[in-house]
This record gives sequence, structure tokens and C-alpha cells, in this order.
Amino acid sequence: MKWFSLSKIKMNPARRSLTLLAASACLLLASGCDGKGNSAPAGTGAAQAVESPSASPLASALPSASVSPTVSALPSPSVSEPAGTDTPDPISMKLAGMTLEEKIGQMLLVGIQGKTAGTEAKQMIAEDKIGGIILYSSNVGSLKELVQLTNALKQSNEGNPAPLFMSIDQEGGKVSRLPADYAAFPSNAAVGAADDADAAGTMGELLARAVKSSGFNMDFAPVLDINSNPDNPVIGNRSFGNRADLVTRLGLAEMKGLEREGVIPVVKHYPGHGDTSVDSHLELPVINKTETQLARLEWLPFQAAIKEKADAVMVAHILYPKLDPDRPASLSQVIIGQQLRGQMGYDGVVITDDLTMGAIVKNYSLPAAAVDTVLAGSDILLVAHEYKNEQAVRTALLDSVKSGMISESRIDESVYRILALKAKYELSDQPIPVPDLTGLNSDIQTWRKPFQQNK
Repeated sequence: MKWFSLSKIKMNPARRSLTLLAASACLLLASGCDGKGNSAPAGTGAAQAVESPSASPLASALPSASVSPTVSALPSPSVSEPAGTDTPDPISMKLAGMTLEEKIGQMLLVGIQGKTAGTEAKQMIAEDKIGGIILYSSNVGSLKELVQLTNALKQSNEGNPAPLFMSIDQEGGKVSRLPADYAAFPSNAAVGAADDADAAGTMGELLARAVKSSGFNMDFAPVLDINSNPDNPVIGNRSFGNRADLVTRLGLAEMKGLEREGVIPVVKHYPGHGDTSVDSHLELPVINKTETQLARLEWLPFQAAIKEKADAVMVAHILYPKLDPDRPASLSQVIIGQQLRGQMGYDGVVITDDLTMGAIVKNYSLPAAAVDTVLAGSDILLVAHEYKNEQAVRTALLDSVKSGMISESRIDESVYRILALKAKYELSDQPIPVPDLTGLNSDIQTWRKPFQQNK
């Protein structure tokens, strides 16, 4: 089923209800239709995620779940009926017909084990009605196996409220998840060395064509971090460079290239991971910069992306004591609610980095972190490892709404954004054939020639 396309319509709040009318009508029908790049591996920090915070020095300084009443100050999407018409907003109608369990499910984007759609994966989709899947290298076999996996996951979603986000980290360079059948992409740094925005735009288009051919519709790219710290263990050549103007121009060009080919780009890692000396997959980085200092460098690419109507922003697990001494960015109402949504006016989808990373699970209980990030303003919670962790997050959110800790209207704000994004990109759970990569690989190989010496 094709959804109404909103790719050429500006989604300002005053027009959202009208512009989403046709898209949402399709959404209503759809529900009834017949670097390391990797997150913390299972068995390390993720295995402790449902326990209480560890006794590390940071844990005592970081509250587990101090609920803030400031969530009411967060900007909310327009979910009222379109002005000047008697026709209800179909997305609001869709929300009204969804159960709380279905709404919470849409806010979860989870990882799975293995290269096939196992029992736990199917349960999370069919029973918990999760909104999306992320696949890592450990899930990727041959091209045929990967296509079979993405098709099977989509098939498990039959009858659920909306199609799945099928996501992957495909940046190029060392963070590449696709099978060896695909021609390799150079690193962002190699492309950045050429300082060619047109080439970065083509890179975005080629990345989108590649991931789309395997059944994905969301790519966690581009990286908008500025590589300002030479000792950074996790960003490095994943960044386009060490200048804000360079990262902004090339990053936005890549973002638009992904958009043009119908793949949802997720810009990352707000507020900026480029000046860390700690890998957040393992520990919690601390950056002692003021708001003024961040505004002069790290924020610049993200602010530019927001002006260009970025669809989704991933928030990093980094503690900024001078902004919020108690919570990392991914759990902070100051950084997400007041700054990203308030000062910068961002009303798109906010996605957390993987909540099973060491930065979180070594200092917080996972259920408490899940509640805090929703109160802060996040829409999608990335839970990349272990079925029990998805269960813990889901239960925590359900319980928090039932207890009144989080209002259901707050959940509705996030689910509205999620459904609108799925409608905008006309997502579908239809199966795809195993692709012939001859033309795509030829295009990648031709495009990458100028960057081979910059590796």
C-alpha cells in the first residue's frame, strides 16, 4: 500500500493538520490492510540493565529517576482538528483508536538476536507492537539472508497500527553494516577532505539506495559531530572534519540525499559527541562546556539541520554538568525539552542513543532511564540488546502512565510525531525481492574514486 507523500510539503505547526489529512487517512487504512558503531554487546553492561544502578562513582552523583513536573512546558504537536474545516484530523482519530499498549509500542525501536526472525523478535512485534527494529552486523548474513530477515520482520507486523521503522547504522567507513555484496563506502572524513557538498549529497543518495534495497527505510546518518578532540575514541573519521562549517555543509547535503531517495535520515549525536575522550558505549562521557561554548561549535550543525526540517535527531549519552549536573543529554529535560525543543524550536522526532550502552546501564536502572527520557521530551527509545530489556522499558512506561507519573497526553505527543513521520515517507511492510546490485555497485564505485586516497 502506498501512503500519501508529504516529502514536498513543509510541516510547520499551523499547517500540520491539513497537510497530514490525506496521509493519515492512508495510515488508518494501513492498520487494517491484508567507532565502533555497535552498542554494548549482550552479556556486558546490557545484561545488568534491569538491575539497580551500579556502585560506580558516577552512580551516586546521578539520580535514578527523579521525576520532573516540567514536562508540561514541552512544545506539543498540533493534534486538534484542522482550523476552518469540519473534518477531524485523521492522525488524532488514529490515536484515539489506539490502546495505551499500542502507543507505547510505537515508541520502542529494538534490536534482535541472530540472523533470522526468532521467537522473541516476533513476540516483540506481534504482542508488544513495537514501532521499529534496528539491525547490527551480528544480524547481517548474506544479501539473500538479510532480505529474508527484513521481509520476515515486516510480515510479523501484519495487523499492527503502522508499518515498522526498519533501521540500520550505515554511515560508510568503519560503521558499515550491509553485506559484502555491496560496494564499500569511504568514511565521512575521506569525503570531508575533498570539501565537496555535491559529493556528500550523492553519498546520501547512494546510501539510501543501498539500505532501501535490503528492506530498510531509516538510516542513522549523517553524523553531525565535529571531530574537535583528537583523542576521541568513538567519532574520529566518522565525522566530516573538525570545522563546523564543513560538517554542516556536507552533513546537510548527505541528509537531503537520503531524503531524496525516500530513506529517513537520523542526524546524530546531539548535542555533539566530537569533544569526548570516553566512548559512551562503555562509560558516561563528561563535557564541561557551557551553553555559550556549545552554541559556538557543537550546536551549529544541528541548528542548521533543524532549519532544514530534519526529520529525526538522535540524542547522545553525555553529561554536561554546566547545563544539567544530574542527567546526561539523553535523559535531560534541560537539554531536550528546554534547549532542543524550546530554544531551537525542534518539533520533529527525538530518538535516544541505545539505552543499553554502558553510559546508561552502569549509572542508572534502565526502567528509570526510560521514564526520565520520555519526561525530557524523547519520542523513540532505542533498546538495542536483549528481550528482557525491551520488556523492562515497556513495563516501566506502561506503569508510569497508569500511575500518573507520565500523562497519556504526553505519550500522544510522541506517537503523533511517529505516525506523521511514517506517513510522510509512505512506509510499507510489503516484502521486497533480493536485489540485483550491479547498477548500484557500479554507481558507488564510480562516485568513490576521488576519495580512495583520502582513506
